Amino acid sequence: MLTGVNVVLGVSGSIAAVKTVELAHELRRQGASVRAVMTDSATGIIHPWALEFATDNEVVTEITGSVEHVDLCGRSGWGDVLLLGPATANTVGKVAAAIDDTPVTTCVTTALGADVPVVVAPAMHEPMYDHPGVLDAIDRVASWGVEFVDPRIEEGKAKIATEEAIVTATARAAGDRPLADEHVVVTAGATTESVDPVRTLSNRSSGRTGRAVARACYVRGADVTLVHDGPDVPYATVERVESAAEMTAATRRVAGSADALISAAAISDYTVEQAPEKIKSGQAELTLTLEPTPKLIDTVRADHPDLPIAGFKVETEGDDETLIERAREIRERAGLAFVVANDASVMGDDETRALLVDADAATEYVGEKQGLGARVANELGDHLSSRD
Repeated sequence: MLTGVNVVLGVSGSIAAVKTVELAHELRRQGASVRAVMTDSATGIIHPWALEFATDNEVVTEITGSVEHVDLCGRSGWGDVLLLGPATANTVGKVAAAIDDTPVTTCVTTALGADVPVVVAPAMHEPMYDHPGVLDAIDRVASWGVEFVDPRIEEGKAKIATEEAIVTATARAAGDRPLADEHVVVTAGATTESVDPVRTLSNRSSGRTGRAVARACYVRGADVTLVHDGPDVPYATVERVESAAEMTAATRRVAGSADALISAAAISDYTVEQAPEKIKSGQAELTLTLEPTPKLIDTVRADHPDLPIAGFKVETEGDDETLIERAREIRERAGLAFVVANDASVMGDDETRALLVDADAATEYVGEKQGLGARVANELGDHLSSRD
């Protein structure tokens, strides 16, 4: 996600500074190189040696004759993006007023003047975050194109955002945005059909691939709506659904404003009429009558004949030729941009293998599902640009 990206990590004096060691590790796990800059207050919370260890680079704790701020954040400086996290109320206010009395604020001012992307992750007590002056400062800095990663409001504190949210925002700020101004709807995960108030029918899909696709589209600049039976995520507006009917209805509802749909969910092919009470256990035999559910992509295609749609096809039998043949069948039937085909054996795993099938070719992907998400987002970007 951040392969080849140089991240300048500015750390100010919030207690959330203790989380920057793991944040630096996560940035590096995603491929970034990291150099840290600390305020004097931050060094009283976490020792610079800890961040030196986490980044594998010396930490800047003062601006000297070596003009570290220019070296890191100048027009031809080392950094591709400056991540200010945690950002205290004091530091945000100084950034808004262009006050440069710490190494961190001096780096931010330099970055803003040099058009280096800046991401800010505030962390402070909630009353400080709600102060009108702090809110004004945030609005002012955001108006300059700075990306703010909203804190988590818990226990009377505006806690620093999750590593996932911060890393994702950093990747979006630092990278190209081929999907900028596009609204992409992504379906993900399994759907669940209720048999009775207790029992359900579902499948083994974890939703990891769909979430990876949604995250990759966001990183590439899209506004993303994620339709799934799962938690809120920092990179998308979530439409929470459970059954196939609910997923279809929600997708139809948001597709009207969409520029593309990626149908990655493992949607139930059959449903059952729910019993009003729990079915008694111990019966020798029990017969459930299953009824087919409408195909989501066919339903959306009927509503929106020109909407670019990418689909997923999962099989449990046959070789690659069979996968490609069935992927092309669904592509032609529903007029899809491309289809991602894979074997059901990868459901729920961290690693995956898939074939991306379009009108001309089938290309293989093997690796982590995050990487597949990136491939799918890139394929979508190529398809949308070819229509312009």
